[in-house]
Amino acid sequence: MKVALIGATGFVGRALLEELLSRGHEVTALARHPEKLAARERLRVVRADVSDAAQVQAAVAGNDAVLSAYNAGWRNPDIYHDFMQGSRAIVAGTRAAGVKRYLVVGGAGGLYTADGVQLVDTPAFPPAFHDGARAARDALEDLKGESTLDWTFLSPPVAFHDGGPTERTGRYRTGSDTPLMAADGPGTISPADLAVALVDELEQPRHLRQRFTIAW
Repeated sequence: MKVALIGATGFVGRALLEELLSRGHEVTALARHPEKLAARERLRVVRADVSDAAQVQAAVAGNDAVLSAYNAGWRNPDIYHDFMQGSRAIVAGTRAAGVKRYLVVGGAGGLYTADGVQLVDTPAFPPAFHDGARAARDALEDLKGESTLDWTFLSPPVAFHDGGPTERTGRYRTGSDTPLMAADGPGTISPADLAVALVDELEQPRHLRQRFTIAW
């Protein structure tokens, strides 16, 4: 497929880029700083500001799908505003370009506890991640009202983080709206296997207009 990838220089986006290219897909990577991505076979890099819907539209036109690993930066004091602006511009640009399939890596904060409370609203949720998690949760709510795109939203497991496991096993479990647990606590996964799950969903859709979550 021809796939537009947003966030290719980030923690998750790098793994998505490797997985897409390894499976033979043609990738157009949108980047503010194209020089961060080395020339690769089947990779085209386009300079674009994803907070501008018109730039997104121009960059993703002609692709079969858009994959977004967009993140406004965990240390960004305006992360909520910037995340929502970017997410909405990406959706608007994708829609305007006539690309129907849209897959996005969101957050775990919007998953639900057994009591029906979203994790981001629980007292134990880390304050440093609160605004970013709220933004990812609200971006999913936006998508639930989307009538044009065939979207899929992937929530990582609760224990997923930069600096965690890195191996690619090719295996994962899937869930829907509640976190997947391991024998010793919250589930996790590597960025490589998260990329496997999302590219599997791209190639063989099982969660159209749904959120799903994964873990080992």
